[in-house]
Amino acid sequence: MNALRNKVQLIGHLGNDPEIKNFDGGKKLANFTLATNESYKNDKGEKIEETQWHRLVAWGKTAEIIEKYATKGKEIAIEGKLTHRSYDDKNGEKRYVTEVVVNEVLLLGK
Repeated sequence: MNALRNKVQLIGHLGNDPEIKNFDGGKKLANFTLATNESYKNDKGEKIEETQWHRLVAWGKTAEIIEKYATKGKEIAIEGKLTHRSYDDKNGEKRYVTEVVVNEVLLLGK
């Protein structure tokens, strides 16, 4: 059960082309967003669609796959873990970020 403690699985569409950063030693980082859609019917029987946006990061070989094959609008499935971090922005204000660190990616669609 330890493997289930912090596990995220999502299927959605990329909201933008991934932002790729290259580091010394050849290490690569991909930052991108993923939109997941859900639909349901409200009390009046109207179809309601909701979109949730997720911030994702991928490192190493996973980032290389993202860089090579994933573009805005592409449907993908990911598996990773949820992380939280904070940083000080350029105005000195503390900002908090929740993101998924991707360790597996599956390219879907055409």
